[in-house]
Order: sequence, then structure tokens, then C-alpha cells
Amino acid sequence: MNGTQSGDYVICSNCHKVLRKDKKIIISQPSRGPSAYIPEKEFGQTNDVVTLVNRLVEEYSTSGRLDNITQVMSLHPQYLESFLRTQFYMLRMDGPLPYHYRHYIAIMAAARHQCVYLINMHVDEFLNTGGSSEWLNGLEYVPQRLKNLNEINKLLAHRPWLITKDHIQKLVKTGENNWSLAELVHAVVLLAHYHALASFVFGSGINPERESEPLNGLHLVTKNKFCICDLANDNSIENIGLMSNITESTDNESEIEVLMERMKKLQEEREEEEASQEEMATRFEKEKKESLLVVSGAFDDDVVSMSNASRYIEDPGFGYKDFARRGEEHLPTFRAHDYSWEDHGFSLVNRLYSDIGHLLDDKFRMVYNLTYNTMATHEDVDTTMLRRALFNYVHCMFGIRYDDYDYGEVNQLLERSLKVYIKTVTCYPERATKRMYDGYWRQFKHSEKVHVNMLLMEARMQAELLYALRAITRHLT
Repeated sequence: MNGTQSGDYVICSNCHKVLRKDKKIIISQPSRGPSAYIPEKEFGQTNDVVTLVNRLVEEYSTSGRLDNITQVMSLHPQYLESFLRTQFYMLRMDGPLPYHYRHYIAIMAAARHQCVYLINMHVDEFLNTGGSSEWLNGLEYVPQRLKNLNEINKLLAHRPWLITKDHIQKLVKTGENNWSLAELVHAVVLLAHYHALASFVFGSGINPERESEPLNGLHLVTKNKFCICDLANDNSIENIGLMSNITESTDNESEIEVLMERMKKLQEEREEEEASQEEMATRFEKEKKESLLVVSGAFDDDVVSMSNASRYIEDPGFGYKDFARRGEEHLPTFRAHDYSWEDHGFSLVNRLYSDIGHLLDDKFRMVYNLTYNTMATHEDVDTTMLRRALFNYVHCMFGIRYDDYDYGEVNQLLERSLKVYIKTVTCYPERATKRMYDGYWRQFKHSEKVHVNMLLMEARMQAELLYALRAITRHLT
């Protein structure tokens, strides 16, 4: 900080960027409640829902407290129960890995996205389950076998399509630091879970339950370049890479009607004539390439992170790169027809880590099928088409194609500002901002946007698992 005292700086409550006080930046007061994006009043639920949530927390939490993730997810109690049951099983029930390993792996996963919220949560849990405080000084203090997870942690978080059976073989090869396949599957499930949960934390603007302990007066800086504090400084929106693309041609009043009309038209076209397999493949390739043009904004990579997250990972500069990159020989598409969760991944994970497959499958199905048959103020609406477009768009960005899905629907149903939000939350969640959250589906309820975040989280987790489990299958055959 060039010798400047920490008292000369403030931290933006929205983006946690370090800002100089002498720049006369107007900083809003930190938002109250579990989310920086969702008004606290949204969580004033009925007594029945509060009773259910409290029961779930009591059943699945040793702390007995209602953390902010749980409060935001409680907008959808059915999903919350499935989520808590699965997470409880991964962390608390019998399994291949010792309990303190589970929490340290969660820390390593969260660190890939600088998710200090999850890191702090699992630092406490790690110590409570008998973990050595020395390990919290960084990776050089942990056993070699944990260090050996770095490569697969990095690839799973950012470019899972690069995982091969060679990565699996290196981890399970004979030696004192080897992993059994059962242990490795448990670790992979934890890594994918916490990568995806970091997406939910950032995408939903989850507030910390407590103030972070500062280092030299400051603790966290994220790499977001745009925030409301930029507007407070009278910075022009044109200087912020993505913002000129966020405003759609439809106004608030017509947005919902336009979307509903498109859904109706697509349904009618589907009933009249089904596209050929060749046309479906072409539309997937087109959507995959167009995803390159969905830019998550300009970012200030020169901002130095003061987060402690980097101590838990190697190669912190490694991040997501578009699966389909122009001018390069891209990898072959992952066809779900050849290796799907339902037909392949589920049985393998369940065989190597008993019962987790059933829990994950219930969670995937719950979020995918969850509906209240409403859209904003409209009732009796079938949202199946929209939910599938959201889920499949995430998989498309990770190079996964469903032969029976018409990817032309993605462009019809997902506006550009929503695509920007999806790509950011899924691929670079630490860059998500309130402006992105507010910039799409402006007529929709906050609970509907939370449902979007749950869909993105589960689609991302399933994509990571598919690549990892396919590599394990190839190792076994």
C-alpha cells in the first residue's frame, strides 16, 4: 500500500474493493440481512416455513445456528432440505475421508474462487473436528497427499474438460501418498460441491455473518472492476466493458410478456416440426461459439488481493477459458448421450461412495423440477422450457451437449444480460456484482432469482462431476 496507513482506505460494502477516502467515494452502508442483493424484508416468511427451516437447521447443523446461505435458500424449503441432507452426509456421516480432511478440502475448493465466506466457515469446522492449526498457514504445512489434490482442484474449478484418466492414475498409484478410489470420489464430490456453492454465495450476494478479521487493517479485495462505487465516482458506464450490453430493448413492463410469448411460440414450433439431429448439432455449435462473445466485463487484474485464500491453492492465476476458443483446435464435445449422469455417473459414484449418488440425484432432480407454476405476477405458467434452457446453457459453456435439446431455444429465452450473469456466476463467481443481479429479469421476484442461482449451482456441480467421473471410468476400463 506504499506506506499509506490503512485508515486512509475504506472497503466498498458491495464489491469489497479497497478505495481511497480522499477520492470522495460515496460508500453505501453495508446491507443488512443474509444477502447484499435481496432486501431483508424478503425473508419475513410464514410461521410454517420458519418452523420447517428451524427444524432442518437443528437436524443438519451441529452449530444450531441459521447461517446466511440457509436463510437465502429457505425461500425454497423443499430444495433446502435436499441440499442440507446431502451436505450433512458429505461432511458428517460415515465416509472414506477423515472429518478434518473433508473441511480442509472444502477450504481448498472455496479458495479457487477467493470465497472467504466459505473459507472462514470451514476453518472453524476444520479446527472443531481436530484439524491442526498449523495446516491453516498454507499448503506447505499439509500432508503431501492433500497437496496432490491441487491439480484436480484447479481443473475441476475452471476447466474440467482437461481432466483425463492420467490425472486419476497419478492420484491412485501405489505409494504412501496415494488415494483409494473411494477416497478420491469423496474428495471430488466435495470439491465440486464447494466450487458450485461459491457460485451461489457470490451470485446471491451472501453477507458474512461476522466481520472478517483484518490483516494490517484490511482483509478482502475482489477483482470486480465495476460496482456502484464507480457510479458514485461519476465514472461513465461506457468505460465498464459489459455495461453497454446489459440494457435490453424491452422495458420492464413488457419483459415478462415477451418471454412468455417466446415460450409459447417455441412450444408451438416444437409441436409442429422437430429439428433434425444435424440441425440440432449445428445449433449447439453456434450457441457454444456465441458464448465466447458473452463477456463478463473488464477486470482490473492489477488489484492486489489481500485475501488469505491464496495460501490454500497453487497457480492462483489459472482460471476459466472458454471451451470453444476461436483460432484454436478445440476439444471434442462431451456428448451426454455417451456419458450421462443418469446412465453412468450416478451408478459409479454410488458404488464408490455409498448412498451419495442417491442424495445428489435427489438434489439435481429437485432443483430441475422445482416450480410454483408462476413467473413474476403471472400464474399457471409452465416454466419447464425456461428451467431446461438455464441448466443446458451452463453445460454448453462447459462443452456438454444433449442430443435431444434444441439449443436455438437458449437464444430465444435467455436475454443477453442474463447470459452475462450466468457466465459470470458459473465461471468467475468472484466477479459477480449487484448490478449484474439487478440487470436481468427486473420484473421477477427475488425468490425466482434465487431459484436461478440454485439451478446454476447444480448444473455446474453436475458438469464437474461428469468430467471427473468419466475420467475415473476410463481409468477403470
